[in-house]
Amino acid sequence: MSDLSDELTKAIRTIPDYPKAGVQFRDITTLLGDAGAFRRTVDALVQPYAGRSIGKIAGIEARGFILGGAVAHQLSAGFVPIRKKGKLPHETVRVAYSLEYGIDEMEIHRDAVAEGEEIILVDDLIATGGTAEAAVKLLRQMGAKIVSACFVIDLPDLGGRARLEALNVPVNTLLAFEGD
Repeated sequence: MSDLSDELTKAIRTIPDYPKAGVQFRDITTLLGDAGAFRRTVDALVQPYAGRSIGKIAGIEARGFILGGAVAHQLSAGFVPIRKKGKLPHETVRVAYSLEYGIDEMEIHRDAVAEGEEIILVDDLIATGGTAEAAVKLLRQMGAKIVSACFVIDLPDLGGRARLEALNVPVNTLLAFEGD
C-alpha cells in the first residue's frame, strides 16, 4: 500500500453493520474533515488529468458534489450535479436505475452538458456500480464523452469497476477495501 493509501485509509471511519448487519460502511466524512487528507485526496483525483482540457466534472449526489466541486475547481472545469429525481428546478433529462429494493431515478438539467463535451464522473465510492452506470448512461444520452470515472474508494468484490469498464469507461480509484 502506498503512503497516500495508508493515510486515506486511516482518515476513513469504518462503521460496522450499517446500514444493515454484515456491511462495513466506509464513512468519508472524517476524511473530508481532515484538511490535509482532503487536500491530498483532491490532488490525487486531479493528477491524472492535470494539463488536459476537461469541459466539466459531473458529481453524483451527495458526496460526489463535495469531491467533484473541488476537482472541477482544480481543473478549471465546470461542475454538473447529478441529482435524485425532483431536486433540480429547470428542465431535466432523467434515467431510471435499479436499487437493492426497487428503482430510483437521477437527473441533470437538459442544458448542463454540450454535445461532445469531455466529462469526468466523480463520486466517493464505487460498489456495485449501479448508480455510476446510470450516471454514465445519462451523460452519454446528453452527448457527453466520458473521459473517466473517479472514486476515492473501490469495493472490488462488488464488481462496480468492472461494470463501468465494460461500458468503456476508464476507472480511477485511490484505494480499495477488499471483502466489502
